Amino acid sequence: MIQNTGRSPGRPRSFDETGALEKAIQVFWSKGYDGVTIDDLVAGMGVGRPSLYAVFGDKRAIFLRVLRGYAERKGASAAKALLSPQSLRDSITGFLRYAVESATEKGSARGCLLVCVAPLVDDPEVLQFLQNAASGGTALIEGRFRDAISAGEIPSDFPVAARATQVTDLARGLTMRAQLGTPRKTLLKDAEEAADLVLQPRLGNAGPES
Repeated sequence: MIQNTGRSPGRPRSFDETGALEKAIQVFWSKGYDGVTIDDLVAGMGVGRPSLYAVFGDKRAIFLRVLRGYAERKGASAAKALLSPQSLRDSITGFLRYAVESATEKGSARGCLLVCVAPLVDDPEVLQFLQNAASGGTALIEGRFRDAISAGEIPSDFPVAARATQVTDLARGLTMRAQLGTPRKTLLKDAEEAADLVLQPRLGNAGPES
């Protein structure tokens, strides 16, 4: 015997799922992960409690989903800034400038969810996600350096791994300073100078004078 469950198959949701997740970003930004409650998410996302649990899950599940979507979007834009320019200097400058522009974007909280909020979350899955995201970003920069070696822009003994890590550290530093209120104009200038610093020849190449 087939029972009638009373549900209408394919019933459309009464809210925008993507829009609700975007609103969740602002909730986590405003209170931090530990300070956010389900009631905060219900109010901030504009979704009823039953729908929130049914579609998104609990607070942890919502944060992980927000984090993945945020990282994917920001990562794609950062990769475009790094890989689009022709010269290596423009690539590194573009990557660092994007970090500044993203962290100081009008209408959103200053900084970056990946740098300023997520590292404070005491959760192994969040930590692993951040480590993977950082490793992926560093690997992308290393690849850009290797392309520059092949193109003859930098010498073959250029310290690719160390300088790629330096670039990601500089981007995080600029982002943190943005959160602290450093003006965008100042940060953009510093990004330009940081790119020059990263591309300096490695020290110690020249032997001692005889």
